Amino acid sequence: MLPAAAPVVGQERPLRLLQRALAGDRLAHAYLLRGPEGVGKRSCARALAAAVLCQQGIFGGCGACPACRKLRQSLHPDFVHLAPQGTAIKIDQVRGLKEALRFAPLLGERRVVLLERVQAMRPEAANSLLKVLEEPPPGNLLLLTADENEPILSTIASRCQLLAFGPLPRELAAQVLRRERPELDPVEALALAALAEGSPGRGLALHATGVLAFRRDLIERLLDSGDNAAATAREVLALANEAAELKEHLPLLFDLLRLFFRDLMVLRLAGPGFVAGSDLGPLLERARERWSFAALSATLSKIDTASRALAQNVTRTLVCETLLFAIASPEAGG
Repeated sequence: MLPAAAPVVGQERPLRLLQRALAGDRLAHAYLLRGPEGVGKRSCARALAAAVLCQQGIFGGCGACPACRKLRQSLHPDFVHLAPQGTAIKIDQVRGLKEALRFAPLLGERRVVLLERVQAMRPEAANSLLKVLEEPPPGNLLLLTADENEPILSTIASRCQLLAFGPLPRELAAQVLRRERPELDPVEALALAALAEGSPGRGLALHATGVLAFRRDLIERLLDSGDNAAATAREVLALANEAAELKEHLPLLFDLLRLFFRDLMVLRLAGPGFVAGSDLGPLLERARERWSFAALSATLSKIDTASRALAQNVTRTLVCETLLFAIASPEAGG
């Protein structure tokens, strides 16, 4: 079943352009929706697809007409959805699309084709799609989405009308995150929105990793270990094993630790007003006297060293043990 299009927020300009074109029956034959990952490109494309196929012509679909029900159940014959198979859109997928476009739409006047993440197209698939864009069969609307930092063929981009999407303001991204994950408190949602650089989709993905919760747990346990060397050693070894289990998400943990100790440095230098947006405010206050300024500087350097070691395929557990023993020391190994 095709998920319903989520409400699109914070993207007024592309929405306004599409709604005006729809109302005036002036839709282009192809649109390229381009912007950061997770800011509403796919939701906007699905809302337009629903409007084109809906018998009431409502942006996002009315949800009640036969066309909307078929679309919701992934049964609408005039909606074609292509997404990467594995890591790429392959030539066979585009060939299948071209075969489908040889025939007229079955239920209405238009067929809608959604191609997601076209930056992941293999070169032969992109060249094959280019022929469709150059000579689009009548009665077809093509909607392409692409992440802004990934290259796509300029010839593909030039044959589509560009709709630019941007990151959301932090407060608005936080509202979207709380709508999707009501268990988030406002401060956590704001911190997650900042970490995700205004991308609710990326924020949801970060939340799903569990890394943010583990970062909090790790810092609390290090602070709770106190000055007992044996207890600290046992805690560090346990935490290192747990951190190593994060696998591909371990670089994110290092990034989050870097942010925490950077905020701690700012707190010592400038006071709490300059780190008011942190979701770890109480932990920052607890940690304020634990590490000297010199120790904080050494800790940031140790995190950078750990990140490089991880990139060089040093054993995850060894990297985590080395880093956490350095952090656990009041002088951070310095």
